[in-house]
Amino acid sequence: MTNPPQAGSTRRSALKRIAATAAAAAAAPLIAVDPARAADAAAEQVGAAAWETLIDGNSFASRAALESEWNYLYPWGSDHNGTARMYASSTDDNHCYLSPAGVLNLKATRITWDEGNSSKDPYLPIRYHSAAIHAKNQVLVSDQYPNWEIRGEFQAPSARGTWPAFWITGANSWPPESDILEYKGDNRNWFNTYDGAWDNTLVTVSSPASWHEYRIWMTKTSGTDVQIHYYLDGTWKAAHTGSNFVGKAMNIIINLQMEGSSGSSGPSGDTYYKARNVYVGRTNNS
Repeated sequence: MTNPPQAGSTRRSALKRIAATAAAAAAAPLIAVDPARAADAAAEQVGAAAWETLIDGNSFASRAALESEWNYLYPWGSDHNGTARMYASSTDDNHCYLSPAGVLNLKATRITWDEGNSSKDPYLPIRYHSAAIHAKNQVLVSDQYPNWEIRGEFQAPSARGTWPAFWITGANSWPPESDILEYKGDNRNWFNTYDGAWDNTLVTVSSPASWHEYRIWMTKTSGTDVQIHYYLDGTWKAAHTGSNFVGKAMNIIINLQMEGSSGSSGPSGDTYYKARNVYVGRTNNS
């Protein structure tokens, strides 16, 4: 996997490899192997762009750190496409809290009263209170920022009716969307890309409730398109083309939704979704 660049010669080497990996991916789109394997041979021929870290993996170290890097709820509010309504805020940490330091906990709780229906399609009845956060920094692939790495470690629920996700989606339009982690009521993670049509790679995961790392490497391959490489625990799993992703601002979201596409009825007890070491970085050609 690509790690955050370090100081001195190690940092320069890492930057050179990052650029080489992007070049190898662009030169051989949708290849059936990890393009990083071609990076070693190309490394001496590619100049390195500057690397920028936007979220350094420590944003869950404290409530202050969380609130400096993330906003509560979805970018559009409390409701989405399942039966959970998001209630996290700076004064409500029942469904979004840090324990131990460095670990984000999102908790979905079944409610016993009528709270009406979700305000978002398909307008399902609200049966849970849960939590979501979205990053203050947005993803924007451009000539200046052609390469992006987004990753994190998660303990995800996978029982019927549980719908955790770690994803990026258009801030001003939909598509684009890339789902880095998405479980829909069983032990298969859905790596998804949506650009007007869905590209889905389903990977069976042993014990989703144990810590696993989910990662994408996204690189600009044309004036309009990107290539997205999906990884699980450092192993390459898929490459998708995202058409018309370039120039589209995207939000980074971590949420615990319920029911909907993950089936019903969902759990009667509390459901937990945990995250740590979330990292976002990019190359900067300016």
